[in-house]
Amino acid sequence: MDSSLSRCEEEHTIFETCGSLFDPEKLDLVPCNVNQSEQFYQGSGVYLTWKDLWVTVSTGKDGTKSILQGLAGYACPGQVLAVMGPSGCGKSTLLDALAGRLNSRTRQKGEILINGRKQKLAYGTSAYVTQEDTLTWTLTVREAVYYSAQLQLPITMLQTEKKEIAERSIREMGLQDSIDTTIGGLGSKGLSSGQKRRVSICIELLRHPKLLFLDEPTSGLDSAASYFVMKRIVKLSREHGMTIIASIHQPISEVFELLHNLCLLSEGKTIYFGPSYAANEFFAMNGYTCPALQNPADHYLRMINNDFDEDIELGSGRKMTTQEVISLLVRSYRSSKIFKETERRVAEFHRLEGGQSEKGNQANFLTQCLVLTERSFINMYRDQGYYWLRLVMYIALGLGLGTVFYNIGSSYSSIQARGSLLMFVASLLTIMAIGGFPSFVEDLKVFRCERLNGHYEAAAFVVGNTISSSPFLLLISAIPGVITYYLVGLHPGYIQFSYFIMVLFACMMLVESLMMIVASIMPNFLLGLIVGAGIQGLMMLSGGFFQLPNDLPKLFWKYPLYYIAFHKYAYQGLYKNEFQGLTFHNNELEGSSTIDGETILRDIWQVEMGYSKWIDLAILFGMVLVYRLLFLVTVKIGEKSEMFGPINGPINEGRS
Repeated sequence: MDSSLSRCEEEHTIFETCGSLFDPEKLDLVPCNVNQSEQFYQGSGVYLTWKDLWVTVSTGKDGTKSILQGLAGYACPGQVLAVMGPSGCGKSTLLDALAGRLNSRTRQKGEILINGRKQKLAYGTSAYVTQEDTLTWTLTVREAVYYSAQLQLPITMLQTEKKEIAERSIREMGLQDSIDTTIGGLGSKGLSSGQKRRVSICIELLRHPKLLFLDEPTSGLDSAASYFVMKRIVKLSREHGMTIIASIHQPISEVFELLHNLCLLSEGKTIYFGPSYAANEFFAMNGYTCPALQNPADHYLRMINNDFDEDIELGSGRKMTTQEVISLLVRSYRSSKIFKETERRVAEFHRLEGGQSEKGNQANFLTQCLVLTERSFINMYRDQGYYWLRLVMYIALGLGLGTVFYNIGSSYSSIQARGSLLMFVASLLTIMAIGGFPSFVEDLKVFRCERLNGHYEAAAFVVGNTISSSPFLLLISAIPGVITYYLVGLHPGYIQFSYFIMVLFACMMLVESLMMIVASIMPNFLLGLIVGAGIQGLMMLSGGFFQLPNDLPKLFWKYPLYYIAFHKYAYQGLYKNEFQGLTFHNNELEGSSTIDGETILRDIWQVEMGYSKWIDLAILFGMVLVYRLLFLVTVKIGEKSEMFGPINGPINEGRS
């Protein structure tokens, strides 16, 4: 009992002493003076402030967990604010909250102002480099940065200028020696993880945004690369008046010295907010002096890392648990004069009469479509798993079909054989398009990352993907189609053959569109493949082959599935194309010795004969358009329901 009392008295003494000694005037704290900085950055810089910021997440059954608890702070033009703390302390959540990127499952409360106003950041004002490097892995460094420059930079800028800016950005990140190296991924060799990190930063620095969020910019970098990258970022912030907020897990001492301000978090609470150089004195005044020759950042993180909750030596045999240290530091900071100084500066920036953030110029919609089409085409061409392996597989299947049904003839038994073959081509051959699902998911990851930063419109991505994939889909439809058609000996005639290829092409586009929709909703590889194959299996069952149309159960299978499944129109179009104009030997039924194709379509396959095969083909291509529009809709819904939307400036009270 006596020891507990003595510990409490000791903590109280330290707490009171720190509150009186930690005086910002004594420490000469001039990290961000609004009058001085406004003279240089007025009209161009971004002052970002936040006050009483809370972020909670639902834990189920009306339970909530606080991720951030009442934070306050500011970020100024020409300076770098580092957000530090142990894993899980809320660093990335703070960045997401300030950038307006929290997903719909979180609830945030508080006030965030940009230049003293609640406003949304217009395009070109801000950029965000996430923890995960999401890049098109088949491109070289030069291509990745240059394509991004074409999308981000103004349409009025000459191509030569865009190339110069792209190459300058590459040099700034020290990537000139790897400029023609493929980025690499999915089992392909390429850049190291640190180099990929620099490419991600390089892309977002193209416009020199006024506000830049960096989530773990030094992850994957060695100590030398970390220093030079951060040094160049700090230099750019000064030269262009950029406001930079970076979450850094464990910076080396040289990097720590580059930082202007420090926001130190633990368990979602502020341990310290102020100039980075003054943090040492704050910890020393609380009795946690940083040992000589030790990295201050390592020392701070060791003091406030509660994952292991070990006792911390205070000297003279005294010990405190990590939780006790955290509680003491939180109370000490909130009673200190530097906390009051932070509040004063937040209030001062709130009174700024800054203008609205102006929207920057970028590529128009047509240019976006052209650039994305070209980039996507190159990616598909170089990625063997996208179409080339599927082409080999389709050729093998075409040869298999051609040999199994070789020279099918015109006997009565060939009627069933032709129907089975056409069903296989329209259903089972096209279902193999799910093999490209992993590539679809990777494309969507890149899209979401770029879309978050407003590089282009969602519609431009859909258009570019559709146009770039069409030649490959036509290729993998035509080559196996030719092999199958002529080995089997289907209906002679150029028109019939062309129709056969067009139906196969339409079915390929439909299945690929369906898988893109699934990927946008369910980006997990395994679950996406299962769901996509399951949907196609249901539509295949109701298509009118396994059970003839008149025999399908009315509920669900015929109404509505039979009419909305593309298999119905593919089967009927192919049947009409194949059987109309042909006559078969009737050696199974009494009566005439031959049976014509019209009778087969009507009586055996129960095909609707009230319209021509070209209507079926038109419906298939109409469904392609509908599926692509649905893909666009699912992407847009994802932007609103999750966090794939434009960056938001303000946070309204109680916004969820």
